Amino acid sequence: MHKPRRLIWGIFLTMVACLLLTSPARALQVGQKAPDFSLAGPEGKPVKLGDFLGKGPVVIFTFIQAFGGV
Repeated sequence: MHKPRRLIWGIFLTMVACLLLTSPARALQVGQKAPDFSLAGPEGKPVKLGDFLGKGPVVIFTFIQAFGGV
C-alpha cells in the first residue's frame, strides 16, 4: 500500500524539480540572430544552421505529433 503512494510522490517531486530547474525559452525578436545549432538531416548527417549563413532566409518547420496517434 505504501509503494504506490511513494511512486506518486516520487513522480510529483520529479515534475516539480524539472519545472523549477528548467529555464523558459525566449522568443527571438524580429531581426535578432538565432543561436547556432545542429539537427540530424534526412540521411542522419548533422546539419548546422551556420552552414546556411549568407544563403538567404532559413525557415524551420516542425511536425509536432505528426506521427502520433492523436
